[in-house]
Amino acid sequence: MKELTKGITGISELTVSKNELAVNVGSGSLEILATPVMVMLMEKAACACISDFLEGDETTVGTEINVKHISATPKDMKVCAEAELLEVNGRELVFSVKAYDEAGDIGEGIHKRFVVYGEKFTAKANSKL
Repeated sequence: MKELTKGITGISELTVSKNELAVNVGSGSLEILATPVMVMLMEKAACACISDFLEGDETTVGTEINVKHISATPKDMKVCAEAELLEVNGRELVFSVKAYDEAGDIGEGIHKRFVVYGEKFTAKANSKL
């Protein structure tokens, strides 16, 4: 892995479609952006933040996420998630994450990822079968 610098950022965005609604994801009964989709966007933003620094078979896996979903977003509205690298503890990466729609903030929190070697990590997971 190339040297990471605190403060680097990444972004992920989407326009809420029926596929991202809580009622269709199974996380609720309303036609609003599902919390798991907001979390996914935050994880994608963190991945985008460090993707250029990974080498060879390196990738990252999410190990912890602690977020608040503070405002609902309707279908057809654009949502953006941003991640900022706060800490590098060896292979553990700590990010500040936030999400917002066209009307303002919708979520915030902390997300941790761990740098792993893809093939080795997948083999270990598959050994559970």
